[in-house]
Amino acid sequence: MTDYTNLLAGYRRFRANGWATQRSRWAELSEGQHPRTMIIACSDSRCDPAEIFDTSPGEIFVVRNVANLVPPYEVGGGRHGVSAALEFAVMELEVRDIVVMGHGMCGGCGASLSQSFKDAKPGEGGFIAHWIDLLDEARERIVAEHGDDIHGPARRAMEHETVRVGLNNLRTFPNIARRESLGLVTLHGAYFAIADGILHLLDEQTGAFEPA
Repeated sequence: MTDYTNLLAGYRRFRANGWATQRSRWAELSEGQHPRTMIIACSDSRCDPAEIFDTSPGEIFVVRNVANLVPPYEVGGGRHGVSAALEFAVMELEVRDIVVMGHGMCGGCGASLSQSFKDAKPGEGGFIAHWIDLLDEARERIVAEHGDDIHGPARRAMEHETVRVGLNNLRTFPNIARRESLGLVTLHGAYFAIADGILHLLDEQTGAFEPA
């Protein structure tokens, strides 16, 4: 298990190796960033997009949260962290691709299926419950077909559904829908299976995920 001391040791290796061997790249990045791709992924420690896609610093603009969720476009209410990141990526960075990437053994999906935080108070699971209730509609369909066993096929179905829900919600943002219609941005769905390390891509025409 990595503790803070190990993190600092890792930084020193990065400083001596990664940073030192790419000094020109870091000097360039100090003047600004120009990533062409945005990735919305889960906060889970096992699915780091930079590692999975073997990217260099500055190549991808990443937002991570519980269950890689994208809320629908809405005004008012609480804070809008994901919405603000989308706005920045699309309007300021002018990214050309947005990827919603789910993953295997997602704890947020398991919590959605089991309803383990339902009725919990904020600070005791209530924040999680309110976040993953974005999946409630999908949960009803999945439970009706597969049941709610988090160790059965319902878990994988829910993990896939987070990607579809995310893509659907992305298209509720006027700026994104307009840019997609003009061919200025392309939306993609992906799923990383932790157990075998295989990335699956969503075919929106068929609704199926196929190995990349």
